[in-house]
Amino acid sequence: MPKMKTNKGVAKRFKITKKGKIKRAYAGRRHILTSKSAKRKRQRAVSGGLDGSGPSLIKRLLPYG
Repeated sequence: MPKMKTNKGVAKRFKITKKGKIKRAYAGRRHILTSKSAKRKRQRAVSGGLDGSGPSLIKRLLPYG
């Protein structure tokens, strides 16, 4: 059986932790930061997790994650 292909778009956006949870970064922290409030920038500084049906879909797209 051939190797499965990793979805590269998903691989760049999500990371799987050692315990198998999915980690992601918040959008809106790359540029044009002067017009955003300090609170908004601070909230986007931490990484978030995924819940619901999202993790099962992501794990399918990252077969060797």
